[in-house]
Amino acid sequence: MSIDPNRPSSARVYDAFLGGTHNFAVDRSVAARIMEIVPEMAALARANRAFLHRVVRWAVAGGVRQFVDLGSGIPTEGNVHEVALAADPDARVAYVDVDPTAVLYARELLGDEHRAVVVNADLRDPASVLDDPELRAVIDPERPIGILMFAVLHFIPEGPVLDATLRGYREAVAPGSLLAVSHASGGLDPEAVDRVADLYSRAGTPFVPRDEARFAALFDGWELVEPGVVRGSGWHPDGGVEQLSDSASSMVLTGVGRRR
Repeated sequence: MSIDPNRPSSARVYDAFLGGTHNFAVDRSVAARIMEIVPEMAALARANRAFLHRVVRWAVAGGVRQFVDLGSGIPTEGNVHEVALAADPDARVAYVDVDPTAVLYARELLGDEHRAVVVNADLRDPASVLDDPELRAVIDPERPIGILMFAVLHFIPEGPVLDATLRGYREAVAPGSLLAVSHASGGLDPEAVDRVADLYSRAGTPFVPRDEARFAALFDGWELVEPGVVRGSGWHPDGGVEQLSDSASSMVLTGVGRRR
């Protein structure tokens, strides 16, 4: 795995939003320019992590005890396996990322934790991801799986690749499985989001915000669970929700679907 310190990475830019240290000057430069456009971007990143925590705890309470975190990014406090194992010591987690920085640091973080693995793969190839021997060592495809796609699908443009990606995971998982997604949206300030998209594009990464109707369509074949599609931090708030302005909240869509 090769790491190019001169090319920005969406995983490392996100790490910079969270105040992490696993990023390079080029990533911090992109993050700083984005935060000039959306000053609450760091708060949005923290709110996204809080949504992930709530989803994992909710899923475990409902009987789903294995998770595949797609586009998992660079490890930070409160990773999926930490939250899941705190809720149930028998939980299992597979992290999947194509970014070598994310994979290296995730493997270092896990150490000898046998209930979680890190897979270096492209989430856009569901068959390759789900057939990976390391993933199969901890994930049982015959049992319900929590498929997690947090702040990652907005980096996949519209078209057959996106459609095949979503269909591949939906068709591969057992009934009772979950799909949890957080996603960028134009919200109340589409001009600001367009400027963010332009920055990512110039850095070599597509960025495609989607409106509520298109976001809901990502769950085709899944049954949206209550409260359905929600903006900001409104999905099953637990009192520890990041406080966001209306403008910032409108820039994020969240939802969870169940496979029947």
